[in-house]
Amino acid sequence: MGLWIPFTIFAAFMQSWRNAFQNKLSKEVSTAGVTLARFLYASPLAALYLWILYQVEPVALPTVSANYLVTITLASVSQIIATALMVKLFRLRNYAMGVGLAKSEAVIAATLGALFFAAPLSGLAWSGVIIGAIAIWLMSNTGSLKDLSLKTLALGLGSGLAFALTTLWVREASLMLGLPFPYSAAWVLLYVIATQTAILLTWLLIKEPATLKALWQRPKLTLTISVFSCLGSLGWFTAMSLETVALVKTLGQIEVLFTLFISARWFKEKLIPRDLSGLALIVLGAACVILA
Repeated sequence: MGLWIPFTIFAAFMQSWRNAFQNKLSKEVSTAGVTLARFLYASPLAALYLWILYQVEPVALPTVSANYLVTITLASVSQIIATALMVKLFRLRNYAMGVGLAKSEAVIAATLGALFFAAPLSGLAWSGVIIGAIAIWLMSNTGSLKDLSLKTLALGLGSGLAFALTTLWVREASLMLGLPFPYSAAWVLLYVIATQTAILLTWLLIKEPATLKALWQRPKLTLTISVFSCLGSLGWFTAMSLETVALVKTLGQIEVLFTLFISARWFKEKLIPRDLSGLALIVLGAACVILA
């Protein structure tokens, strides 16, 4: 079994809980504040992880180029946009549906990766991506096509596109450093989180200082979101340093399994029979990707 597989499953599990806590915070704090909560306390954790790696086995420090900095900045901004759009989704539809629509990122990442990032897929891998996309659509669209709000669809696809670009740029940045596993992913993680924190803190200090106070008044929830976010990103970034984004994100759709469990047990949201069909398809799609 490839090492990227357990890292992906770990990332999906952490991300499902992070989304759940973000959903809870979104009922009390603005979109920008919920987005910042994802990164606010994550930088020290990312720095600690990197320090531990160098204590275990010191390697060379990375050489940072202008191209690398541009790529990191693009990834950071793209993930901020993706998270903000997903938080808006939480307010339009229920928790499971919002995450389901945002998971369109897997098929978008596969398409963009093949077209622009020199990451072609085999026929079996494409089958897994397409099956996964069908599963997500089945589970997120609970009514007829005419009942699906254009605003909801646009936010979902926009979030998926932004997440897909984030992951593609993260993998590019990781490959640019040329460091051994898992050091390149650890450096990218720290750079991305630090950049995102700086951008959002500056924005909120200027535009929404009251939101910073609101986060300060909710330290436990904010810290919890940051911790789960950092752990999830650690898993994603490490997996993507080992395997193409499309395969990682398609397998990562098992996050929906965790999400549905949280949705039913914690948020008490009612699940419908078609969810079982969707889950079966996600398992089938993941199996195709693993076998590919």
